[in-house]
Amino acid sequence: MTVRVLLADDQTLVREAFAMLVESARDMEVVGQAATGRQAVELARAARADLVVMDIRMPDLDGIEATRLIAADEDLAGVRVLVLTTYDTDENIVAALRAGASGFLVKDTRPAELLDAIRTVAAGESLLSPGPTARLIERFLRSPSAPASGGPECLSDREREVLGLVARGLNNTEIAEALGLSPLTAKTHVSRIMGKLGARDRAQLVIVAYESGMVTPGSI
Repeated sequence: MTVRVLLADDQTLVREAFAMLVESARDMEVVGQAATGRQAVELARAARADLVVMDIRMPDLDGIEATRLIAADEDLAGVRVLVLTTYDTDENIVAALRAGASGFLVKDTRPAELLDAIRTVAAGESLLSPGPTARLIERFLRSPSAPASGGPECLSDREREVLGLVARGLNNTEIAEALGLSPLTAKTHVSRIMGKLGARDRAQLVIVAYESGMVTPGSI
């Protein structure tokens, strides 16, 4: 199955470099390139992309608003967004995750890691690693200006336990091992948690876990 990729970045050289890399993979094709967030939204609709590699800082409409529009569009329900960030300086990454992005990618990532990230997100998973991703989310969601959200009171004790492990970046196999479950049971728990909380994917589950206080600073 070929992953249809849309590249959104206001730097032409960056887009072209990413395009060459993506086209080098047998299981991917570039279906469009956008220089602004508004173009990204329009091309996501026109080109029927499976995944958008989205820069955050762009003219006209930034990547966060573009991601929000894509995530809110019922006709684009299957389109995933992988945002680009400079990591250490780009504090908008959490806003992008809240807007509906399925993960983030550091701009100076290795070529093979970019391709793996695209495959991971296109397959319906979130690109969330236990270390740096969790620390980044923790830093901004637990800041004084971060809005509080309702806690996951609707979850069972086991589901709350699973959610806490998801927030720490564990995949289904790792969750199963940690709790003595089968991978299928762990996957079922995660799916039910998403349904109860109305979460789009694992990235939004992480947001819920931090905003509700289930995962606290220094716990990672």
